[in-house]
Amino acid sequence: MSDRRIRKSKQALTAALIELLQQKEFRSISITDIVAVADVNRGTFYKHYTYKEDLLDELVESVIIDLRDSYEEPYRHVTTLIIQELVASAVKIFDHVYKHRSFYQLISNSNALPGFQQRLCNELQNLSLQDYRNEEARNAMIELGINPELYASYQAYAIWGLIIAWIQNDFEHSTHYMSEQLLKILNQQSTFRPTHE
Repeated sequence: MSDRRIRKSKQALTAALIELLQQKEFRSISITDIVAVADVNRGTFYKHYTYKEDLLDELVESVIIDLRDSYEEPYRHVTTLIIQELVASAVKIFDHVYKHRSFYQLISNSNALPGFQQRLCNELQNLSLQDYRNEEARNAMIELGINPELYASYQAYAIWGLIIAWIQNDFEHSTHYMSEQLLKILNQQSTFRPTHE
């Protein structure tokens, strides 16, 4: 089987699983259901997977890998990342979410994959912590009296909050607009202070 045909079969099976998860719980979905929606035969399923859990694991892992790649994109061509110098086109996390939008809609609107939102936030937290793995950056945070782990958690949940709001508004804004907004928020959060009447 050619790589292209394998990719097409796997995409059909993945799309079928996501569609079925929008209708019922994972434990209620059978391989027969998956192949029927994907319009492939059982033999095609068993060429790639032994159990339906294998398909789900591959789906989740592929989203996580793509999330890491998109988050790390702005870091690829610089030794030190300066937020104030970043441009929206360098921020790829919203492109990632839009690319996997059916998956993100599923996990944000239902309990189809319990625990995945937490796993996602943990991943974002770990990625954010990488910014402070070098001693100089970590020491700069500590000198300000900021706990790097707590700051990374704050950033992770803030980004997830933007993603959730975007999904709930049915992706009303473009990926570029969302990236611009994230950069503006990051650039302004140190200077913006709300006033109370």
